[in-house]
Amino acid sequence: QGLGRGAKQPFPSLGTFISTLSQRRDARELPPICSDVRQKQRLSIDTLPPEVKAPFPSDPIIPLRTKTTKEFEDMERAVQSGDWREVREFYLTTFDSFIEINAAFKREANGSFNTIDDSGVNAKFVNAVYDALLSTQPQDIQKSVLKGIINSLLREWKPRTKDDLRAYFILVQNPQYSSTSTYVIYAHLLRQIAALSEADHHFLVHWLKRLSARRFRQLVERLLQFISTRLFPAEPDELPPLAKCSWWIPSATKVLSLFNSVSSPPIMPFTDFYNITLEHIDFMEEYRTWQNYGNSNFSFCQFPFILSTVVKKAIIQKDSEQQMISQARQSLVSKVSRRQRVDMNLLFLNIKVRRAQLLSDSLDELTRKRCDLKKKLRVTFVGEAGLDMGGLTKEWFLLLVRQIFHTDYMFTYMKDSRCHWFSSWKCDNYSEFQLVGTVS
Repeated sequence: QGLGRGAKQPFPSLGTFISTLSQRRDARELPPICSDVRQKQRLSIDTLPPEVKAPFPSDPIIPLRTKTTKEFEDMERAVQSGDWREVREFYLTTFDSFIEINAAFKREANGSFNTIDDSGVNAKFVNAVYDALLSTQPQDIQKSVLKGIINSLLREWKPRTKDDLRAYFILVQNPQYSSTSTYVIYAHLLRQIAALSEADHHFLVHWLKRLSARRFRQLVERLLQFISTRLFPAEPDELPPLAKCSWWIPSATKVLSLFNSVSSPPIMPFTDFYNITLEHIDFMEEYRTWQNYGNSNFSFCQFPFILSTVVKKAIIQKDSEQQMISQARQSLVSKVSRRQRVDMNLLFLNIKVRRAQLLSDSLDELTRKRCDLKKKLRVTFVGEAGLDMGGLTKEWFLLLVRQIFHTDYMFTYMKDSRCHWFSSWKCDNYSEFQLVGTVS
């Protein structure tokens, strides 16, 4: 159908525009610019007329915001009057971009604060705003904050200044991330923080150190809960399929490692970083991944602070058993390849000790058979008939530990700390301490 003479021509689409431009370029190639022509066409910006000059891009000027913690009483007035317009406008504006976040929470809008000692953030005001956010009655206010965070993250994928880093520091404190409905946004925030440079991470660690112990613990617990829920969601359809968001857990764990780096002085005990949920995953598969691929593939073994004592003990025990089997197999293959008679004792670390000389005999045997230390232990007491099916090994350990700690010969019991420490008594054979290390 044709268009009338006076009808307006439709605006071409972007694809049509690019296609037309390519056809024109193919039909008429521009002549090459030689060095003389390039030299003649080189102009200085000073010779251009004022209307042609364009300003060079510079750091954005942060708008001034005058609201303070003391003045942040809009919430109380809104609850009493039922008028939430000012509160809605504040939250809608504040989180819409990194510039607005700095304008609201930075102590001095255009101050630099480029040091690890001072983030430049008004921490009291951040806490007041976030605490008030959870108590807002209209749900659209909380949704507008999340929408603003999405816009901010889409705009600022790669930070350029410390103001951008400061915005990440403020956003990660948002208490809304405790809800699984916000996990998609939380995951993208964690992904961007995990991808920051090592220098930026250094700043964040020092800024996190200055959070209150209660706020710090809340952030750590939120990250641990995020990892646990991603591993074992309460409802199958509650979160996206794990195959489509495999980067969630690595990003969260890397950010959690920043909190764990705050160690002088420690804000919370190291045991509070343990994630008990990891006791129910195939942690030996995690260990094998770490052994085979190192840090090229994510494994929880790259971040041992998150693994509980139960998991670490099980991994060490399983790895020790695997090494015992490997050592025994190598000894067996070596005998067979040389066509020698196979002795099943090759599969074990066999030691013979006298009860009267338990400590010295044990030291001599373990020193002489150091190459077999990774094999399964089998103990024989001299002059006593018996086959070690595990009972003699347990008895040997019990007697050895009793003799080591019985007197002040090697260790002294400290009543105040209820621990043993090296004895001040001069020891004749310091190699016995090596025995303690080998046995332990």
